[in-house]
Amino acid sequence: MIVLASTSPTRQTLLQNAGVKFSAVAPLVDERQLVADHPHWPPDAVSRNLAAAKSLDVSMRHPEALVIGADQVLAHDGAIYTKPRDVADCKRQLAELRGQAHQLISSVACSRGGAVIWELSDSATLTMRNFSGDFLDDYVNKNSRNCLSSAGGYQIEGLGLQLFDAIEGNYFTILGLPLMPLLHHLRSMGELAA
Repeated sequence: MIVLASTSPTRQTLLQNAGVKFSAVAPLVDERQLVADHPHWPPDAVSRNLAAAKSLDVSMRHPEALVIGADQVLAHDGAIYTKPRDVADCKRQLAELRGQAHQLISSVACSRGGAVIWELSDSATLTMRNFSGDFLDDYVNKNSRNCLSSAGGYQIEGLGLQLFDAIEGNYFTILGLPLMPLLHHLRSMGELAA
């Protein structure tokens, strides 16, 4: 039995489209507090440790299952950008990232019986174009709901793609789940047909 420690529609869709049978359970992890308690963690450690924390939390409640936890952080100049708190915060984040490159770091961890048995991190570099203030206003107005659901306030699978000049990295990593290595691991564990 596979359990996804996430209520993310994107992660659920990725696994469903790949033919993985799973159930989804929300992890009871206060991400903001965990990060606040560890200010020395660099961005890759934040992503890795949050993915592990989510996986472990659900694994403790479902010890018989293989539990997949995932997390993604946006890193720029040593700072970590989280999901915007509101539309004004989304607009501020996008304005700060405009015309510059940043990294999306996605991590995945698998646990069983309350112990992490596998984990992996991957990153992608995205360069935002120097869009106008009018474009930013229009983008935020059209995406006021979606801009609160992802780090940095954009989703490249939609209108957010228009924010960028260049994208380097794996598509699934950018969406928040390093899917190819995860599928390989699930096959190696006998959870998927080899």
